[in-house]
Amino acid sequence: MKNKISAVILLAALVLAPFFSRAQNGSKQFEFDDFFKNNTFTTAGFRSLRSMNDGETYIVSEAQGTKLVLYRYETGEAVKTLLNLASFPAAGFKSFSDFSFNPDETKILLVTDKQAIYRRSFTASYYVYDIAKQTLMPLSVKGKQQVATFSPDGTRVAFVRSNNIFLTNLANGKEIQLTTDGRFNSIINGVPDWVYEEEFGFSKAFEWSPDGKYLAWIRFDESRVPLFSMSMFQGMEPSLDENKLYPGVTTFKYPKAGEPNSIVSVHAYNIETRKVKTMDIGTETDIYIPRIRFTQDPHQLAIFRLNRLQNKYDILLADAGSGKTSLLFTETQKYYFEKDYADRINFLDDKQHFTLLSDRDGYSHIYLYDMQGKQLVAVTKGDFDVKDLNGVDMKNKLIYYTSAEPTPYQREIYSIKWDGTGKKKLSLYTGSNTVKFSEGFRYYTITSSDMRTPSKTVLYNAKGDSVRLLDENNKLVEKLKAYKFAYREFFNFNTTDNVNLIGWMLKPADFDAARKYPVFMTQYSGPNSQSALDTWSLGWENYLAQLGYIVVCVDGRGTGSRGEAFRKVTYMELGKYETTDQIETAKYLGKLPFVDATRIGIWGWSFGGYISSSCMVKGNGLFKTGIAVAPVTNWRYYDNIYTERFMRTPQENPDGYDMNSPLNFAKDFTGNLLICHGLADDNVHVQNTFEFTERLVQANKQFEMQVYTNRNHGIRGGNTTYHLYRRMTDFILEKL
Repeated sequence: MKNKISAVILLAALVLAPFFSRAQNGSKQFEFDDFFKNNTFTTAGFRSLRSMNDGETYIVSEAQGTKLVLYRYETGEAVKTLLNLASFPAAGFKSFSDFSFNPDETKILLVTDKQAIYRRSFTASYYVYDIAKQTLMPLSVKGKQQVATFSPDGTRVAFVRSNNIFLTNLANGKEIQLTTDGRFNSIINGVPDWVYEEEFGFSKAFEWSPDGKYLAWIRFDESRVPLFSMSMFQGMEPSLDENKLYPGVTTFKYPKAGEPNSIVSVHAYNIETRKVKTMDIGTETDIYIPRIRFTQDPHQLAIFRLNRLQNKYDILLADAGSGKTSLLFTETQKYYFEKDYADRINFLDDKQHFTLLSDRDGYSHIYLYDMQGKQLVAVTKGDFDVKDLNGVDMKNKLIYYTSAEPTPYQREIYSIKWDGTGKKKLSLYTGSNTVKFSEGFRYYTITSSDMRTPSKTVLYNAKGDSVRLLDENNKLVEKLKAYKFAYREFFNFNTTDNVNLIGWMLKPADFDAARKYPVFMTQYSGPNSQSALDTWSLGWENYLAQLGYIVVCVDGRGTGSRGEAFRKVTYMELGKYETTDQIETAKYLGKLPFVDATRIGIWGWSFGGYISSSCMVKGNGLFKTGIAVAPVTNWRYYDNIYTERFMRTPQENPDGYDMNSPLNFAKDFTGNLLICHGLADDNVHVQNTFEFTERLVQANKQFEMQVYTNRNHGIRGGNTTYHLYRRMTDFILEKL
């Protein structure tokens, strides 16, 4: 397989070399502010459209969230304006940030006044707009809500407030409370706790039955989960004036590796009888319930159950009326299941089948099952990873999916019959492609880009005929003609362990092969991630190249789209092979005739900051300069769902934790290091940075540190992002 990948990449390099060797022919230079203040080169992506039930029209939010306008797919002409907030001057809000329809598209739920909680969760004020009556009413006047959702029959809206579940009857506006035990840092109903939200990627933990007669939810008892506290200062943008003299404290439940989790249970409320039943999920409490989802049978609730080691997945079918469950499906893994495994399972409308994505044969592929849990067909096969299942056309028995073909760094769109025959490529442009279908699969849009071409979006009909070009970023393309810059080029090499690694290289526009250039390596390196992709990007790296640096990005072992063996080799030793492969990259680069081997730097954010820190303490002086932003420095400090997925617990695997924690090797640090962190990072706690820098201090190692008041893991707000990248740029210029 290594030779096959190398051959494909080599062929692509030979074919494209004449193009990659050329720089953009303009003369203008990039300015720092172009990227971090003026957004000069922002890609104008096509407006987010949502298909209507008829599959012939779509809805678009316009005029900065004040209008909803209906358009025809075929022609692009506006049909009518469904909502204009200008008609409701007394509504109490000026715009909305999101919206959703009830199933028969007679009412719209508007999201206003959002206030973030964590990465995905937020509170908001929701309003219900009745299209026929042209009335706009608040969903509730008793406080902000979370995850408000129409019932399938459109008569009610369920939501969460203060960890309890509520229902609003839209006919009479009456609001009832389904749970009463919700309590901060103790009991949560209908929304996940911090670690579930972050590591299983969802913010709503309740589901309506297809007929609207049941509402099921997950209850989280986090009372035994340890607390974590962060100091919050007055700061600016926003200013927390209550902390002007004495800092405040934010305290929340955060289970670190090896620590207790929430005890979860699943419940269902019968709308007619107003009774609640508890579903039987077994007697073991040290488990995860990453998702619940009703099948197409309105009485049948699918409960996804995962063991603590995250290598055994069960699907239970529960009777929502009685709570009795039966086992539909079980799969076990040698290593672990990916975080989104449950989202890759789809119950089909015929009530007879479900599909799933599994890497059981070494690559991620689509499988078709019946509702007795019997595998019927391995729909896709081959030495490539299916990345997404985009839809199932029941009428024509077609499955649409995105695949990492023909190379791991590209994405193509395919259709295939249920029986695994008739595979057809739908994407016409090489590079990276994403697809979105209308209802009934009457139309679809494909957005494409590659390293040399900004994104373009084309509308196709069901036959695959191009209907019209929706957007191709002509303004950006025209603007770039005035600038002189180089494009990224792919390359690959074999490490001393004979592992073939893929990456890209960005050279200065006036590159001279007779000169020696400093190299700045960028990477993320996290499990199943990919940074070396054939997709459009223009940003900070281009500015650094203009300053005279060669910028390089290589995906090491543990990253995605190259099969299970490549992706999961890091199991129980997270960080070991990732660090080794970045060190191998630096060694390879240092031997190139146009690279100054004494001036190689590396940086990364989050997991990437962890790897850059690790390289600085384990690189034996190979890296002159490193930057670590919001790094993990000891996996014992990080949350248990993520960390134990790859490492098991510290009690089971102490050496795996300790031998791959940069802070344990602070005495071996050499070079220049800038470490940056937000003081209010609820994800990778600033504890990681402070404990690491304390080890550096005691080892008498000099470094530089930049902290950001009240900023979370994204380190943004006000002038913060600008300041961070200016600080990093200046550090590179001085130290590399």
